[in-house]
Amino acid sequence: MSVVITMTTLDEIVEIFELLGDWDQRYAYLTEVGENLPEIPEADKVDENKVKGCMSQVWVVAEMKQGVITFKGDCDSSIIKGVLAVLIELTNNRQLDEIERLDVDEFFERLQLDEHLSPNRHVGVYAIVDLMKKKARVLDTGEPIAVA
Repeated sequence: MSVVITMTTLDEIVEIFELLGDWDQRYAYLTEVGENLPEIPEADKVDENKVKGCMSQVWVVAEMKQGVITFKGDCDSSIIKGVLAVLIELTNNRQLDEIERLDVDEFFERLQLDEHLSPNRHVGVYAIVDLMKKKARVLDTGEPIAVA
């Protein structure tokens, strides 16, 4: 059975998580969702797309299409790839202000990820969202990403 994410709001994702019940089922779901994330070309796996501060190898690519921002990405960790797929679904085909409103703390709390992911994974997810927001700002404003 293949899982295809069609939800676009955190409420809908929370509802799916609540239906799944225990965390073994939720981990399996995240893994399957990650497996369905479309592959990105090797050419996109470059340093400017790589998430810094994440234990896993994660890449995020953003594009502006018809006035909205779309994301794609990849990861070498099945659970984080599933989290990435959910984050992409939450932010895809949205404008900058909608993407900027994504609250990572609320995301963790409502999905209970704060209780089930290690502190190092938390840092990585924050870094993923941070890069997604930076890339969205660049596409929307044309300003380059500041290098720390």
